[in-house]
Order: sequence, then C-alpha cells, then structure tokens
Amino acid sequence: MSDIVGRTIHATFFHAPTPEALQCLEAVLAVGADGRIESVVRADEAGFAQACEEADLTLPEGCCVLPGFVDCHVHAPQYPQLGQALDVPLEVWLQKYTFPLEARYQDLDFARTSYTALVEDLLASGTTTALYFATVHQEATRLLVDICLEKGQRALVGKVAMDDPQSCPQYYRDASPEEAVAGTRALIDYVRAHPANQDNRVLPVVTPRFIPSCTDAALEGLGRLAAECGCHVQTHCSESDWAHGYVLDRHGVTDAESLDRFGLLGRRSILAHSNFLTEDDMDRLAARGAGVAHCALSNAYFANSVFPLRAALARGVHVGLGTDISGGPSGSMFEAARMTIAASRMLETGVNPALPAERRGRPGSRVDFVTAFHLATAGGGQALDLPIGRFEPGCLFDAMVIDTRLREGGIRLLAPASPSDILEKILYTANRANISRVWVGGRAVAGR
Repeated sequence: MSDIVGRTIHATFFHAPTPEALQCLEAVLAVGADGRIESVVRADEAGFAQACEEADLTLPEGCCVLPGFVDCHVHAPQYPQLGQALDVPLEVWLQKYTFPLEARYQDLDFARTSYTALVEDLLASGTTTALYFATVHQEATRLLVDICLEKGQRALVGKVAMDDPQSCPQYYRDASPEEAVAGTRALIDYVRAHPANQDNRVLPVVTPRFIPSCTDAALEGLGRLAAECGCHVQTHCSESDWAHGYVLDRHGVTDAESLDRFGLLGRRSILAHSNFLTEDDMDRLAARGAGVAHCALSNAYFANSVFPLRAALARGVHVGLGTDISGGPSGSMFEAARMTIAASRMLETGVNPALPAERRGRPGSRVDFVTAFHLATAGGGQALDLPIGRFEPGCLFDAMVIDTRLREGGIRLLAPASPSDILEKILYTANRANISRVWVGGRAVAGR
C-alpha cells in the first residue's frame, strides 16, 4: 500500500459534485506534495494516452476509485455500545446508558483502546473525514486528536460542553459555564498548536452538546468563542419530540432560532438531526450557510419522525450524512446512505396502512442513490466547508479503491453493467472487504 502524494494514478473515478450529477471518469489524476489534486486528464482529452503510459499507478479492471466518505456526526466515546442500548427514548437513553459510558473516559487507558479501534475501523470502512463529539474530559479529547493525527484521518474534534445541573448528572458535566468555555478554548489551542498538525488535518470544533444540556451562560460564551476563533460549531438540533419541545418550552422559539440568537449558527455550523425544522428554520440555515448532519439510521430509533431531506435541499440547506455512532447501530457510511434512500421513500409514500394512499405520505420526498452518494461525499464536504469529496483540481485527494472482484465482498457483477449500474451496485451491496485501499490527502491510511 503506497502513498499517492507527488504521483499520478490512472483509474476509473466516480464522484457526484451535485445531488443530481453522477460522473464516471476514466482519467489520470496527478496529486501534489500537499495532497491536493493538481490535474485531471480525462480519456477524451488530448494527452491522455501519454498520461496513461507515464502513470505511477494503474488500477486493474474491476477496481474503481470513490471519494472518501465524510461522516458529519460521530459520538466517538459511544463506540463501545455500538449495536446495543437502543430500547428506550432519547432522554432516557442518555441518562441510563450514554452518560455513564462517556464518564468512563476519564480513564485514559480505556479512552486509548476505544478511540484507536474507532479511528482504525472508520478508516478501513472508507470514512476519511469524521466530525467527532468527544467527552467533557480535556485529556481524553486531546488523546482523540493525537490518534486521528497518528492514524492519518481527517477529523474535526470537539470537547463536549454540558454544564446544566438540571439535565446533566453530577458525575458527568462541566462544573460551570466558565469551565465549559475555558475547556473548549484550551482544546482549540491544543489542536492548532499541535506539532503534528501543521497541515490542519485535524480541526477544533465548538461543541455544545445540545440546548437541554447547556445553561444560557454557557451557550452565550460558546457563541462568543466561535465568533472569535472562527471554528466549526457542532450541536444537536430538534432531534426528537422531547428535544424539540424542550427548547420551545425553555426559550419560546425553535432550536434553530435559539442557536442563531446565541451566535452558534454560521457557515461552519453543523446541526445534527434537525428533524423538526420549520420552513422558516430551513430558510434561516440557508441564509447563514449552516449545514445539517442527516442521520437516517439513528433517526429510526430516536427521532419520532423522518427528516424532510428533499425539502431541505430544495430550500438551499447544506446537508451531509452522519452515522451518529452509537445512536445508529452501524458505523458504515454505506449503511447511512442506504437508510437515507429508504427513509426518504417511506416519508414519500407513508407507513400507516390504515390511511388511504393519497393521505399516507409526503409527496416529492424521495431521493435516489446518486443524491445519497453525493451527500456521503461531496455534500458532506460542502457542509463542512472543506475541499473534499470531489475529483477536481484543488480538492484534497481523500479516496478509496473499491474492488468489485472479491468473493468475500458483497458486490456481484454477473451481467454487463453501465457505469451508473456499477455505482448503484457498489452503494447498495459493497462491504468493508471491497475497500482495498484508502488515502487521506494522498497518504495511504488503510487497506491491503
């Protein structure tokens, strides 16, 4: 497994720069010393034959290259409970299962074991960029930063801020609003000064867990800090009936409007879930340039609704996909994309057979595999305001090789197939075994 930095690669590349535009390119890509794509010579362009002859790496037939996946919502400390603890509502789940687990990360040995497994597994599954919630613990969160840098993953990491004693247990919370803000600032300083992070592979994130876990004083302080540092912001927004109703009762406005008032809604803000956004909320997000991390799989367990994805896209909202480890029982972005398609169709057609067909669903809601592929790659990059997810000059070469030939993989190409058919097969049937190489910024980070 070799790096592509400063080299050229000849292969078939798939990407979807927009939600409707799938492109299949036979091309030779040149990757510069900084890990960015310098040039793309396509098969129909002059100089292609010579570029093929001079390519440093040519992939065999049956292999193709996809952009690395962009997971816009991961709770890193929840990895040990992936695939369990899904039997209760969100507000119970936090207190019964999740807060006790996250509190264990004061033990750095436990943190190291868990975080190392998570980062390695996500990279091997094709997730080259992850937006991480960590815990309230400063040292454990710094350790997650260190591991991402060591393993080569592009990551955005936030120390969770949660200080409200009415919602957060005594054993697991920031001691005060001042501590929540100071801890966030300290993590920002650590990431930006890290000697192994000169290329900004890892970015810091202002991370109020969600409004129910934070006092107004903490939210105000974090909003001021976000404006001062220019960092990304991540939080939860209107995830469930309970979460949405809590903010309406406390602040008299929706999550989106409340976050905006605190200065937490901007171009680099990612709001996880956002299932109950109003049309005004969507317009507010679009005007601010904020994005949504759509977590279709975990929404099936905790949201009490289906996110109106097509409506959000139509109103100009940036959207990426998230696995929501461990609210979602899979860390695979293939699964996230598949559930995105399925949920959109259930929203369109409805699910209650007691109602007549014309009253059962929300017309015009479905998305297809091209849109889901876009959201898992270029859409996530756009939501994060990062040049990733596309095979275009100036974009970072974060990519994976899909080998469709492997018997242990899930893909079966048993008849002639168009490029569109092949990508559809990949999106619906590929598994981890089909991912033979993974690069981040042209550096090999996983694979055979």
